[in-house]
Amino acid sequence: MSVIGIDLGGTKISSALFSSKGEIYGFQKIFLNDKKGQEVSQLIKTQILSLISENDITGESITSVGVSIPGIYYKDTGKVWVPNIEGWENYPLLKELKEVVKGKNITIKIADDRACYILGEVWKGKAIACKNAIFIAVGTGIGAGVLIDGKVLNGSNGIAGAIGWLALNKPYDKKYISCGCNEYYASGDGLARYANELIASKPCYTGVFMHKEVNSFNLIKEYGNNEEIAESVINNAIEYWGMTVANLVSIFNPEKVIFGGGVFGGAAKFLDKIYLEAKKWGQPIAMKQVKLETSENGAMAGLYGAAYLAINTNKKSLNYE
Repeated sequence: MSVIGIDLGGTKISSALFSSKGEIYGFQKIFLNDKKGQEVSQLIKTQILSLISENDITGESITSVGVSIPGIYYKDTGKVWVPNIEGWENYPLLKELKEVVKGKNITIKIADDRACYILGEVWKGKAIACKNAIFIAVGTGIGAGVLIDGKVLNGSNGIAGAIGWLALNKPYDKKYISCGCNEYYASGDGLARYANELIASKPCYTGVFMHKEVNSFNLIKEYGNNEEIAESVINNAIEYWGMTVANLVSIFNPEKVIFGGGVFGGAAKFLDKIYLEAKKWGQPIAMKQVKLETSENGAMAGLYGAAYLAINTNKKSLNYE
């Protein structure tokens, strides 16, 4: 048995052919280059057909395609909402992808990237053998894949895990409307956004960000170098990440909380500080029991999860039957 994994991001599509044991063949990555609507769907179809044609590498039949999308998947309709792709407000992705495998006895399964991140960790990462674990993805935004009693938590309409909207500060400010309070400050874009706000509020600022690009990578890099903006922004983010962990641990009592996403290559060094912050706020017994770790899968997290979704396409235990 072979499966195809597809990981759709805001700017690119990654895909690969997987054996049932997790060997990867025919890995591909293409960039969207501002494509929209049916153009993006056509790119996914092209990758699926390309990988089907390469399947003689494994000598096994392809049984399923798993697709990770950066938004919301509505299981009842097969439609998706992906805010970073124009024209995908209520897009019939399942219907379109079924057309490309028509007559091939191949199943199509779709899930949001939050679910795929934690599924990838269950299969090939830090959540192997866990029944209760949470993946916190910190990238352009913030989301959480939540595994409870061996099942992925979806919510009534597939929106569970949208932790960018955690209310972690008061009073409410209208600037949180588009992304939520947590994401406003503690996502990759949020770090840069808050840094620019601080710089604008300091007319006498003469630090390195007068001549260096303000982004999450540079802010993390400058932290610890007595750079006042980096210190303020990252310390603030550590508080937000810590409160996020505390809230999730207090509600769900997981065995592990796993950090991943584009920001957490460089931010892995902050795990101890995040845990100390979380201990202040979280349920004390649960906080003593939980382990904080970083994902080993890196940029492949969503792709592994999509493949695992495809391999286990008929298992109701994943909550994606």
